[in-house]
Amino acid sequence: MYTNDRDPDRRALLLPGAGYTTQAPLLWYAEQVLGVHGWTTEALAWSGNPTSREEVRMTYDMVLRQRTAVESGATYLVVGKSLGTLALPTAVDLEVPGVWLTPLLSEEQAEPELRSSIRDLSALGIPALFIGGTADPAWDGDLARSGGTVLEVAGATHRLEIPGDWRASVAILSDVASAIDDFISAL
Repeated sequence: MYTNDRDPDRRALLLPGAGYTTQAPLLWYAEQVLGVHGWTTEALAWSGNPTSREEVRMTYDMVLRQRTAVESGATYLVVGKSLGTLALPTAVDLEVPGVWLTPLLSEEQAEPELRSSIRDLSALGIPALFIGGTADPAWDGDLARSGGTVLEVAGATHRLEIPGDWRASVAILSDVASAIDDFISAL
């Protein structure tokens, strides 16, 4: 875990996926965008891969609840990659906005509670940005659109890359950073 201290009243938690750390491009550039906007960021890291989804869910729930309780006057934001989506029900419960990168939304990947939480976002007025690719089996664009703002990338995989086309993949990264910048600016 590392922290970049900036504005103590605006705090973002970066939640990695399995095998996709906060040093990987999507989360790295999300942190850079947050830094430009002055947000304090805290990046979580797994020591090894988590052993189960339940471990991930419990860990992210505990961390998010602890941080928001300790810094009760601060504005919080969650940026979760893939398994980081398992924090979404807690974020909804705490009314914390989120940026959800390649979230686990498909019926095969997401539990009913998670899918229900996504629908609750817009009903509760909690800002959310969902970013995913149409070639990602975990993506459900219709569900994402029911919960917030969406950047859907045609042909992109779960890593938001176009296989065999590094130029297109780099362009996607730029689009993702721009979408996050727009989202942060509107908070």
